Amino acid sequence: MHEKLLLILGLLLIVMMLVMLAQRIRIAYPIFLVLAGLGISMIPGVPVLKLDPEIIFLIFLPPLLYEAAWYTSWNDFWKWKRPVSLLAFGLVFLTSLVVAYTAQILIPGFTLALGFLLGGIVSPPDAVAATTVLKGLKVPKRTIAILEGESLINDASSLIVFRFALAAVITGTFSMQEATGQFFLVAGMGIVVGIIGAHIFYAIHRFLPTTPAIDAAITVITPYILFLSAEHFHFSGVMAVVSGGLFMSFRAHEIFKTGTTRINMTGVWNTLIFVMNALVFVLIGLELPEIINGLGETSLADGIKYGLIISLIVIIVRLLWIYPVAHLPRWLSEKARRDPSPGWKNPLIIGWAGMRGVVSLATALSIPVMMNDQAQFPMRNLIIFITFIVIFVTLVFQGLTLPLIIKLTKIGEIDDILPSHEQQAGIQMRLDQLAVNKLDKEYKKTVNDNSLVGNFRKGLQQDIQLHQNHLSSIEMCNDRQHDMKIFHKIVLEIIALQRKELFKMKREKQFSDDEIRKAESQLDLNELKITGNKHL
Repeated sequence: MHEKLLLILGLLLIVMMLVMLAQRIRIAYPIFLVLAGLGISMIPGVPVLKLDPEIIFLIFLPPLLYEAAWYTSWNDFWKWKRPVSLLAFGLVFLTSLVVAYTAQILIPGFTLALGFLLGGIVSPPDAVAATTVLKGLKVPKRTIAILEGESLINDASSLIVFRFALAAVITGTFSMQEATGQFFLVAGMGIVVGIIGAHIFYAIHRFLPTTPAIDAAITVITPYILFLSAEHFHFSGVMAVVSGGLFMSFRAHEIFKTGTTRINMTGVWNTLIFVMNALVFVLIGLELPEIINGLGETSLADGIKYGLIISLIVIIVRLLWIYPVAHLPRWLSEKARRDPSPGWKNPLIIGWAGMRGVVSLATALSIPVMMNDQAQFPMRNLIIFITFIVIFVTLVFQGLTLPLIIKLTKIGEIDDILPSHEQQAGIQMRLDQLAVNKLDKEYKKTVNDNSLVGNFRKGLQQDIQLHQNHLSSIEMCNDRQHDMKIFHKIVLEIIALQRKELFKMKREKQFSDDEIRKAESQLDLNELKITGNKHL
């Protein structure tokens, strides 16, 4: 037990060091961790890891999906529901179909049912890999919204394809009519379970006397309960987690009313998701020796050949599908034509961001070793190896070249969206004006009699004037980007200087540590307004 615990802690420490190194050399950490895990696995004497797919599904998948749903904009998700649905359902089914027939023709002894099994495994792209690679790069908001929306539901559709194909291999029978009906039942009831469960947790957060720590702990428990509840009834756990996460995110302002609760939750979830993502990608690389040892009669060269061909197929199918998805609705619907055209650059980036990851590997590993007490599952080890090659090729090759494509295409914002700093100034002006109106309407006498309240009102008015001047200066500025960079640089330097001053105050012991921490938190929030979450 102690040795296993030491191995896990050592692996966590190595992962953190590797992530820091990836940031240093400016490579997206999922790519770097897969390569590093692959390199570490080749070192003689390194323990061979045998991943339990049930553990990967149960421990990693629910919180990763829940966090993605939580930070997905419902408005953006609904606005781009057409391309999201066509990618998450249409592309998954098309990819599964093409991979199934290709594998049947290409690989000796491969049946069509096994082909659909492989197609269901390799069809869903990994959201974490794509968003991590795109973080810090200048890509349109529409691109991010579509990729995030697709990632929420494509796992559910691919896992349902996998389930039906697995049943077809084991039983030897398959009915398209029955499978279609079961698909809608499994997905639809998964959503129902998610919504019901989310209402229960909503009531717990809102009506019971929770604390910030309890609220954060319950949000960690929520995705696991939603997932297990749906799976218990043989419905889609993925759809349950996604629908529950979207509901809780949409009602978050009603149940998490204090800043302490929200900041605490953000810290807990940022740390949890970062550690999980980092571990998953290094485990993919570490798993390779075990996968190769299981190839059996198939030679390593043949396995690599099959994997490369399937990788090429999934890349090409996605690129061919994405352009009709982007442009056909504009030809058929007047409503779709109201939005600016995506052109050819935006579909190219979305098409090239189809990197595979943890869900594909975990799904492949979940194939049973035996079909029954006497017969082994056919081609199991080969399917797992091909899956690893597809993950490796799409993650490393596409992941490393995606920033280059973005740079070469020089893509800009497609939709008419105000820059972040302008939106923040506008939002704060409305909030400050609301506060001033409240004071003038209900506390006019108190403002005059109470100097604290009066100073508070003066401060609000000064803030309103400051934001108005800020927006006016932006409109008058000819070189907005250059001036804004200088402005942000100066503000960040001042914040850094203020942090040093706070540290000096702490050593002087003139103020309490609690008050200094509060001041430091405010500086953190001020910095976050400029940097966003790119350093988290």
